[in-house]
Amino acid sequence: NPSGNRFALACAHRHPDRIRAAVGFDRDCAGQPGLPDAELEAQLADPAVAAIGEAGLDYHYSPDTADAQESLLSRMLDLAAAHRLPVVIHVREAEGPMAKQLEAHAARWTGAPDRIGVIHCFAAGEGFARRALACGFHLSFSGIVTFPGGGNVRAVAAWVPENRLLVETDTPYLAPTPHRGKRNEPAYVVEIVHALARLRGVSPDQMAAQTTANARRLFGFRP
Repeated sequence: NPSGNRFALACAHRHPDRIRAAVGFDRDCAGQPGLPDAELEAQLADPAVAAIGEAGLDYHYSPDTADAQESLLSRMLDLAAAHRLPVVIHVREAEGPMAKQLEAHAARWTGAPDRIGVIHCFAAGEGFARRALACGFHLSFSGIVTFPGGGNVRAVAAWVPENRLLVETDTPYLAPTPHRGKRNEPAYVVEIVHALARLRGVSPDQMAAQTTANARRLFGFRP
């Protein structure tokens, strides 16, 4: 949201060697009057901005604003295409409409093919995963891959191409095993790396190196 965008940019300016920002209007802003579009456009020209996002659709919590969410997402994808910035996508119980928008976005994308964006905190099934990957998106996995009920997510994580794989914490939510019930924090990403390494039959160091390289490429960080 507008205040979150300002805060993210302030952090990035304070720590330019360690932090870059994603800015945008997410589904919670859908239908809100007076969103500062001009301010967002100016922010997107800031070198500290690495991506647009989060942006997306969530019909689990807000099915009543579905139309407004789709309209807002379309606006964010327009900006991503115009600025050739990757987009960080949130989707929950809206995979069909989301896939259609991502496919339209991919058809007009003129940026680097491996920098179109990422499905954040992936929690969908194989069908949506394959459609997102076909559009060029990365899939990012969170603590869900460590949950007893996360079998469907692990099934997808096992076969995602290694150059499209990312890890995240979704702080302050979804603390991974063995930290369930605690406030999540970035340090816990190590648990997701270890879980994916076991799942895919590689060493944690290999998994860390691959996902780091993928993140640097997608978001434009120098080694």
